[in-house]
Amino acid sequence: MVKHISECTVLNNGVKMPWLGLGVFETAEGEEIERVVATAIQAGYRSIDTASLYGNEEGVGNAIKKSGVLREHLFVTTKVWNTEQGYESTLAAFETSRKKLGLETIDLYMVHWPVKDQYKDTWRALEKLYKEGSVRAIGVSNFHIHHLKELMADCEVIPAVNQVEYHPRLTQVDLHNFCKQHHIQLEAWSPLMKGRLLDHPTLVELGSKHGKSSAQIILRWDIQKGVVTIPKSVNEERIQSNADIFDFELTQEDMAQLNALNLDERTGRNPDTFE
Repeated sequence: MVKHISECTVLNNGVKMPWLGLGVFETAEGEEIERVVATAIQAGYRSIDTASLYGNEEGVGNAIKKSGVLREHLFVTTKVWNTEQGYESTLAAFETSRKKLGLETIDLYMVHWPVKDQYKDTWRALEKLYKEGSVRAIGVSNFHIHHLKELMADCEVIPAVNQVEYHPRLTQVDLHNFCKQHHIQLEAWSPLMKGRLLDHPTLVELGSKHGKSSAQIILRWDIQKGVVTIPKSVNEERIQSNADIFDFELTQEDMAQLNALNLDERTGRNPDTFE
């Protein structure tokens, strides 16, 4: 049983990554993002997930600098956006992100979406950054099995992480099994399905059983499934509540009830049709 917010999974290259992180998609730059990240770090979060698309890397970096937490105790993720993909343009995008974050090294750098005819060149750039030590781990986001197979057919470094939409309505069992088979850590974005599941009778019942909220039940389910989770919130109380998932454990029956909620239902775009 995971017992503390500082508990980590070990990626396929030996780097440790916290099971729980803060997602900052659609969190405004400036004072708001600095407040949100500061609140999370004070609550014990040690992983922050951003991207060049989000437009808030600078604020994330400022909050990290002001936090008083040693850099080596924090895990920072950012991603290269679709319009920046390609070999040289990815290297340039990385330098822009690194400058905005104010960090010498990024813990995890990711291909944000599998842009057709570009993501393999983008991956070569990530491999270069990894080999030279500018990033501690490299990964992908929103990759289906066929994307991973194509990438892995001739890559030099296997992705350490695949970050995808993942929640009880979209369990992506085949993808998860493939990632486990190849030692690729699955990570959930939109783990709470944008709040759409929180009133579901099964979640409410399990919350009552364990003395937890529906959100806490889902996030605990993620971790027990072996999935890193990065819920997004700008509310201080919810940020703290989302972290309070390390003092209980779901039973096998509980897990089966949650697994049974799957409908292969997305809140975001399908990677095969996203442009």
